[in-house]
Amino acid sequence: MTTEQAKLNAFPVFMRVDGQSVVIVGNGEEALAKARLLSQSSAILKIIAEKPEPALWSWIAANRPVHIADAYDAAQLHGAALVFAASGNEALDRRIVTDARAIKIPANAVDRPDLCDFFTPAIVNRAPVCVAIGTEGAGPVLSQMIRARVDQMLSPTLGRLASLAADFRERAEALLPRGSARRRFWRDFFEGEPARALEIGHAAEAEEAANLLLARRTAAEGHIALVGAGPGAEDLLTLRAQRLLMQADFIVYDALVPEAVVAMGRRDAERLPVGKRKGCHSKSQAEINDLLVALGQQGKRVVRLKSGDPLVFGRAGEEMQALRDANISYEVVPGVTAAFAAAAEFELPLTLRGVASSLVFTTGHDLKGETLPDWGRLAISGATVAVYMGRSVAADVAGRLIEAGLSPDTAVAVVENASLGTRRLFHGTIADLPALEHRDELSGPVMTLIGDAVAGANFANSEPLTSQRALLAKTAQGAHA
Repeated sequence: MTTEQAKLNAFPVFMRVDGQSVVIVGNGEEALAKARLLSQSSAILKIIAEKPEPALWSWIAANRPVHIADAYDAAQLHGAALVFAASGNEALDRRIVTDARAIKIPANAVDRPDLCDFFTPAIVNRAPVCVAIGTEGAGPVLSQMIRARVDQMLSPTLGRLASLAADFRERAEALLPRGSARRRFWRDFFEGEPARALEIGHAAEAEEAANLLLARRTAAEGHIALVGAGPGAEDLLTLRAQRLLMQADFIVYDALVPEAVVAMGRRDAERLPVGKRKGCHSKSQAEINDLLVALGQQGKRVVRLKSGDPLVFGRAGEEMQALRDANISYEVVPGVTAAFAAAAEFELPLTLRGVASSLVFTTGHDLKGETLPDWGRLAISGATVAVYMGRSVAADVAGRLIEAGLSPDTAVAVVENASLGTRRLFHGTIADLPALEHRDELSGPVMTLIGDAVAGANFANSEPLTSQRALLAKTAQGAHA
């Protein structure tokens, strides 16, 4: 369960300005700032400044744009692709914008978002590569902070590498089939020897390395990545998981994986939901195994997204065995499992010196036998127990543990939708745990933490399992039974 993605009021585009006129109207700092920004493009820059201040005058003298040393007049805007009102005077800026709109020219009034047809982003320039950061005029300082971080991430030679790629594009498209083989070549191009050669200034070696890459083209080999999607919040995804999502041809995901996480994949990757939620299995495990094998044999790069961590109640063992049997390459990328996210919600140490030195993960559904499972005995000896998918068996868990000797006063913490904005937190004791079964409004995944260490959690944002609201709900259900 996730909140709806916020909509952009200003859609980002890159507008062609090569050889076109861009007009800036203003005498001072605002005009100078826009002039410096626009000078990074190949536009014909026209500055209308009747009495330019010293800094702007010096810049005009050094960079030699078209300078009109007259008072502003609407006729000066004709033929422009863009207009910037940077006079510092609201009335004049409004007039400039009105004049521009009258002749269908997009206009921007500096520091006046309500007058802007478009917003100028903070940019990271690695021409022909450009990264633009915008906040719809709401936070220019924030844009600059983000720009500084992105600037540090990108190699100074990225532009030269992109230019070299442009030289190879037609040949690559002619020699390599569309799809995995072509993407593999470009991934090796941008991350391999051509990029490394340019990093140290060896342009000839970079071109030679690119030619070798193209010459040894081979059929793409399939690869499956079993990736932990984490407990739900997309910013808890690992960097490796995010990188693989951007490389995937297919994304195969379970029902508990939020759309926001799936959407982090390549825009043109095919998305295949495979269900695997209680009471709603759109595909059997055997069918999922067969699907992964088939995609791998077709040479596809696949991300198999699993909620939490793939190796914790994710049935990854069966999928890995099927891939091994078919000789398909695969890897496992860990994820944040729900128990850790639930503990974080309560600021709860799962292990605590002198109180709990071990941790148990269980589903609670292994209580059907005659004897108490091993984890039950561990709970009695002081371990912290994390029960996955345990709402429907809460009463069984509580009853068996109390019967085996665990104190009814042992602390319990419960989280629905751990890590998400829709999270709900509850607390109580083992004796209160059966009340969880009556919380039918809890439609998201529920995690229960049990043990002496739980008593040290922060319950400020949680409600008691046996709260008056819960009791009223239970009573109402009984009345309508």
